[in-house]
Amino acid sequence: MAQAQRVFITGASSGIGAALARVYAARGATLGLVARRSEPLDALAASLPGRAGVWPADVRDAAALAVAAREFCNRFGEPDVVVANAGVNAGTLTELADDLDTVQWIMDVNVVGLAKTFQPFLQAMRARRSGTLVGIASVAGIRGLPGAGAYCASKAAAIAYLESLRVELRGSGVRVVTLAPGYIRTPMTANNPYAMPFILDADDAARRFVRAIDAGKGYAVIPWPMGVVAKLLRVLPNPLFDRVFAGAKRKPRLAKPGGPNMNGPREP
Repeated sequence: MAQAQRVFITGASSGIGAALARVYAARGATLGLVARRSEPLDALAASLPGRAGVWPADVRDAAALAVAAREFCNRFGEPDVVVANAGVNAGTLTELADDLDTVQWIMDVNVVGLAKTFQPFLQAMRARRSGTLVGIASVAGIRGLPGAGAYCASKAAAIAYLESLRVELRGSGVRVVTLAPGYIRTPMTANNPYAMPFILDADDAARRFVRAIDAGKGYAVIPWPMGVVAKLLRVLPNPLFDRVFAGAKRKPRLAKPGGPNMNGPREP
């Protein structure tokens, strides 16, 4: 694997995104780092070896992402790898009108944000017949869990979207990689009130992610035992699944309803 890669990562200010930045920087990659919060983004870039540009932006803002993409390409050249990592999570309850904004926020970031991240780069990748688009989904997209309807739905949609894109780009030279993590120790999981089997530290997870990306896997669950669990849950008959999970502990809702401007469990 060449060490002179150019890698563009969203949601880079903490958690999985920051861990990926550290792994790629250690390999000599030139980085484009995007996140909403500029201070931790600047601090991360300053701590890394090699070249890194930072762009404070929200992945819901297509114009801001287009500017970041253009400036990255003008400064460093076209990226070899684009990682759409930005994601958010919070518990939601459909009967609460206050949670509707949170549902919209989760879907906009976790699903539409993928397309807004990839779009500025895709034509150039097609033209040169190379490049890798990486979407961070989740095993939560395999089966719906109580109190997490928006998040599970967003990750199921992400998996389907990335699969569609992979098939669309077959033969183009552009690869699409879907990564479906299990539990990763990040700010997003810090307040989970339930057991998290096979949980990985973010840096360990990032190293595994990069190995899967290098291998060109179209789809990978990390760590692999969570893939086994997900498959078992998928084939569990609905009446049994419902009975087992109806009383499960649930992801906390946002401290104040409304989503994007409130404090709560999220990735940058």
